[in-house]
Amino acid sequence: MPYRKLRNTNLGRLAETRFDALVLGGGINGAVSAAALSARGVKVALIDKGDFAGVTSQQSSNLAWGGIKYLETYEFGLVRKLCRARNELIRAYPSTVQEIRFTTSHEKSFRHGRLLLILGAWLYWAIGNFFTRRPRLLSVKDLEREEPIVETAGLDGGFEYSDAYLHDNDARFVWGFIRSALDRGCAAANYVEALGSTREGDGWVTRARDGITGREFTVRSRLLVNACGPYADPVNARDQVATQHRHVFSKGIHILVDRLTSNHRVLTFFADDGRLFFVIPMGAKTCIGTTDTRVERPEVAVTAEDRRFVLDNINKRLRLERPLTERDIIAERCGVRPLVVQNAAGAGGGRDWMQLSRKHAIEVDRGRGHLTIFGGKLTDCLNVGDEICAEVQRLGVVLPFADRTWYGEPPAAVRDEYFHQARLMGLDAMTSPQSSEKLSTRLWRRYGGEALGLLETIRRDPTMSELVIETSEYLRCELEEAARREMVVKLEDFLRRRSKIALVVRRDDIQRAPGLREACRILFGDDADAKIAEYFGAPLAAAKAG
Repeated sequence: MPYRKLRNTNLGRLAETRFDALVLGGGINGAVSAAALSARGVKVALIDKGDFAGVTSQQSSNLAWGGIKYLETYEFGLVRKLCRARNELIRAYPSTVQEIRFTTSHEKSFRHGRLLLILGAWLYWAIGNFFTRRPRLLSVKDLEREEPIVETAGLDGGFEYSDAYLHDNDARFVWGFIRSALDRGCAAANYVEALGSTREGDGWVTRARDGITGREFTVRSRLLVNACGPYADPVNARDQVATQHRHVFSKGIHILVDRLTSNHRVLTFFADDGRLFFVIPMGAKTCIGTTDTRVERPEVAVTAEDRRFVLDNINKRLRLERPLTERDIIAERCGVRPLVVQNAAGAGGGRDWMQLSRKHAIEVDRGRGHLTIFGGKLTDCLNVGDEICAEVQRLGVVLPFADRTWYGEPPAAVRDEYFHQARLMGLDAMTSPQSSEKLSTRLWRRYGGEALGLLETIRRDPTMSELVIETSEYLRCELEEAARREMVVKLEDFLRRRSKIALVVRRDDIQRAPGLREACRILFGDDADAKIAEYFGAPLAAAKAG
C-alpha cells in the first residue's frame, strides 16, 4: 500500500544503519532534537511507541507564551528565556505562530490588585524586549464594550497583553519538525517500541519492535537521546541510567465547544483555584481550560469532576444565553505536564505544587553517551534543539554544518513565488470556503514550500482542489499528500494529529460525514474499511455513509 511505503523504507534503514544518535520519543522534544541534528549533518534515527506527538504534545493549550505567571515566583530568568523563545517562534513561523491579545478580567477579591497586575504586564512586555504590542489597562466599561460576553459583576476591570498562539493544532506543529528531519536524512518511524537499550563497546544497541507487524530488530547508535516526555523516567530505569532529575505530573484538560465569541482574542480569567484559565479561539470553535491536578502517573482521563470544574468556572465568568453543559462539548483534550524536579527533592521539589514551572533540563551521562530531556514546553522547543546539538558536539560527534539554521519557514522568495502562482491559478475561488481564511494561505501554513507541489497537482487535475470530507477543510490533494509523505498509519493519526478534524467536529458527525469512506480510500487504499472500524470501534456497516 502507498501509505506504508515511507514508513517501511525507514524501518529498513533503522535496522541496517549505525547512527550517530538514536532519539527515543517523537513529541516536541524528540522532534526538534532530530530536526536540529539532521539539518546539521548528524546521522539520526527517531522512533516512537505510538504516533508522533501522540501524548503530551497533542494536549496543549495551543499557546506559545512566555510564562507571565512565573513573574509571581520571581523566575525572571525563565520568563526572559521563554519570551525570547516565543519571539523567535513568531519570527521563524509567521504563518503558524502569531501574536494574539490576552484580555484578562480582574475580580475585586483577587489576591493581587489590578494595578499590581498591570505593572506585571508592563514588566513582562519589557522582559520580552517590547516585541509585542504594549499592554493596556482596562476599565469595566472597556470590558463591556469590547467583549460583552464577559460577566463584569464583581470585577473592577482588567488588563490586556500579548502572547502567541498556534494557528493549527500543536501536533501538526510537531509533525513539521519530524518532516524537516525526514527531509534531511533522518530515519524516523512511528509505532516502533524500544524494548530496551544496552551499552556495547562504543555505542548503544536498542531492541525495537514494530507495533504494526510485531517484527523485532535492533538499532545501533553511538549516542542515545531519551526524549520520552512523561515516560522518560521508566525508560531510564529500564536501561539502568541514573539521573539527578525526575518528573512529577500535573493533569490538565481542555474542552472544545462551538465558538463563544467572534472576537479573535484569548479571554483570560483567574479560576477558582487561582490559576490562569483561558478561553482560546480555535477556528470555528472555542477551547476552554485548563485544570491543574496532581497525578502520580502519565496515563490520565477526563473525569466528571474535571468537566464540572471547567464548566463551573466558565459559566461563572461569561454571560451566555444558557449555561454550557456536557452536551455542548464537542471534544476534549487531556494530558499531563511533565514537571522536572531534583531527585533529592520531595514530590513538589520543595515548592508549592501549583508554582512548579515548565522549565526543561538536559542531563548528560558523558561516560555512556546518554542524554535525557526533562520537562519543557512547546514555547521553548527551539532552545531544546540548539542545546541538544551543543551537547552532542561535546560528546565528540562532528556536526558538519554546525552553523546551519535548522528551523523556520522557507525563504521569502519561495513564499512570494507560491502566492504568485496561487493568484495566477485563481486558487482561492476554486472551492467553497469553510472559514474566513483564504485557501492559499491555509495551504502555505500547513505545507510551506511543499505547497508549490500541491499547486502543480491541482493544475494537472483540478478535482484535486475539491473537499473530500464536507465537514473539514481538507482537499483531495492534501489527503494524497498525507498518504504519501506524512506516515499516517491509523485514521486517528490524520484526524487528530496531522489535522485537527477530531477536535472541531463531533465524533458522530465524522462517522456520518459524506466522503469519509472516500477519504480513507485515499489514505489507506484497500485497508480503508479496516481503518474506519479500528477508529470508531463499530461494525463496518455503521461507517458506510458516503
